[in-house]
Amino acid sequence: MNTFHDILVNQLAIEGRFITDDGELKKFVIIDAAFNMDKVLIKLLLTKKELKQKFFSEIEKHWVFDINLFVQYMENKNFLKDSYTRFRNKIGLTIGDSFMKQRNDVSLVWPFKDCVLEGGQSREDQKRPEIFFNEILAQEEIDQLTEPKVLVNWERYTVDGVQKVSELKRNKSKTIEENLIVKGNNLLAMYSLLPEFEEKVKLIYIDPPYNTDNDAFKYNDSFNHSTWLTFMKNRLEAARRFLKRDGLIFIHIDNIEEAYLKVLMDEIFGRDKYINTIAVRSSTPSGTKTAHKDKTIIKQKDYILVYKKSDNINIKPQYTKRESWDTHFSRLLVKDDNDKYILLNLKDELIKEGILSENQTLNDLDINDKKFKKYYIKNSEKICQSAAHKNKEIDKISRNEYPDTVYVNYEENKIKGFYYNGRQLQPLKYSINEIIVNKEIVNDFSMLLCDFWGDIDFQNTQNEGGGISFPAGKKPELLLYRIIDMATKEGDIVLDFFGGSGTTGAVAHKMKRQYILIEQMDYIKDLPEARLKKVIGIKSKKKGELLETVEFDNGGISKSVNWKGGGSFVYTELMQYNEAFITKIQKAKTTNDLLNIWEEMKIHSFLNYNVDIKKHDENIEEFKKLEIETQKKHLLELLNKNQLYVQLSSIDDQDFKVSNDDKKLTKEFYQIIEEKETVQTKTNI
Repeated sequence: MNTFHDILVNQLAIEGRFITDDGELKKFVIIDAAFNMDKVLIKLLLTKKELKQKFFSEIEKHWVFDINLFVQYMENKNFLKDSYTRFRNKIGLTIGDSFMKQRNDVSLVWPFKDCVLEGGQSREDQKRPEIFFNEILAQEEIDQLTEPKVLVNWERYTVDGVQKVSELKRNKSKTIEENLIVKGNNLLAMYSLLPEFEEKVKLIYIDPPYNTDNDAFKYNDSFNHSTWLTFMKNRLEAARRFLKRDGLIFIHIDNIEEAYLKVLMDEIFGRDKYINTIAVRSSTPSGTKTAHKDKTIIKQKDYILVYKKSDNINIKPQYTKRESWDTHFSRLLVKDDNDKYILLNLKDELIKEGILSENQTLNDLDINDKKFKKYYIKNSEKICQSAAHKNKEIDKISRNEYPDTVYVNYEENKIKGFYYNGRQLQPLKYSINEIIVNKEIVNDFSMLLCDFWGDIDFQNTQNEGGGISFPAGKKPELLLYRIIDMATKEGDIVLDFFGGSGTTGAVAHKMKRQYILIEQMDYIKDLPEARLKKVIGIKSKKKGELLETVEFDNGGISKSVNWKGGGSFVYTELMQYNEAFITKIQKAKTTNDLLNIWEEMKIHSFLNYNVDIKKHDENIEEFKKLEIETQKKHLLELLNKNQLYVQLSSIDDQDFKVSNDDKKLTKEFYQIIEEKETVQTKTNI
């Protein structure tokens, strides 16, 4: 007679997605299917009476699936003893009743190209048995994880090329004034930067993985939903500490997690600190995007959640160019020969100027016509529209005492406003604002931007970045210009801890803001660092010329802000320790590669306290039988995540071989003043 265990295993094995080529159940694929209320899974469980009674409750003649009970059963260490689970049990890698990675508190992510994050996998991923590389640590597993780390491999880049960093520039308040690019796990890098930059950042902009299967940075970012929220929560809690009291945070996200992120941000920043959600038109409905238009509503927009640190903020309004003339502006306010204010018909004046013909109306005006533009800019104080207002006393005076004539309201012998038949006259000059038109900043007829931005071109970012190719991941420079202009002024600090292609840094640099970029991926050298080098430019002497010139990135917003190159940035890295082993593990091609890494790990790495090396080696033949991705997963779990990077407290430990230059700059970064040894003499005694 089959046990309950056998019935469940046999039933789940019917579905091909849930089983490997070796006949073992894919535990985490099944759990993910449960969370997603997978119809095939539900049907399989309902088909067997024993399973139906165990995992469903009958309510009003309907069977309701108990997801939590099912997942709890699946996660039990005594269930689904696949080869890997049996191997882990033999070497004792559990804490209480749960495996280490199931005790959810801190989410670490190693986003390599071949990584598959646990849970939430795409259909393509589900065909493969390998799992992860994301790891969640429980609080009891954390001791030194977020302590400051040693910083190494310092470089400064200027128009003269790469230079050795001898010291870090600081302002009068002793805060570092350098633009920084930092390589390392962004959560741990943030905690290393906090001692220096806590409550000093004016703006945070991030474009995190959206938790879809399309992330350009190869996070393969379909995290399990709860894992994604943990991942974001850890980082946003740290991010809040960076912001000044008048600081703002902008988070770029799409519809998959936007609503959940809003709830998370409400928890971390407070519901009263929510400003708005900006909808940004990021694509056009064309080509393959419309293939499923009869099955869904095509996505055309992203979202930017905006929160403040406190109520003490000042946002610079943003404007966009009007595409047609607003016909409400139909009058001119001028003085007659008797020095009295009168209203003229704008159309009549434009006919006199040769801008309109007799049979045309204001609707026929071309706002881009040079002659008309020159006219309305020159006469922006005279051209006006009428609008309602709330001053009842003035309304009464204007209507009753000055009918059909302009009433001028004076206060202390100064003109405070013009009124006509109870309505206030508003001059065009208040609608003339600074905007970017054809990559130039101009003053022109504009309209206030609110919470829908549909005027930014997302389709041609491949032409931005000085030739650095990353078309799928780059955000338009104009988008970052607008956000940075809204929230900061020259000299303010901008932080982006998902550095990506470096757009935030490039735009901040051109706008003369200080910036900090954090990125974990190896492409940090090929993308953000290379892009910032092109922004700064490099001196060169062309053949036949006497003087050197600076060649720099003249794309994006360069023309708009008259960018000519210059400035500098400093690059540094968190000094790797166990992180270096993680990189080796992920790049390994064969089991022999991993066995060699294990031998090195035994001698040089920090292993978790409950790793029994002797037991592990006694069972090494079973390890060899595991699939290579499972072997990788296992070796990653053995490493103590508190020791991914070298702790600042270990900077003088000879085992880590920190160079004298890196010691000096790390201590300078953290403003560690070393006490000089004093020699006693008769005088100072």
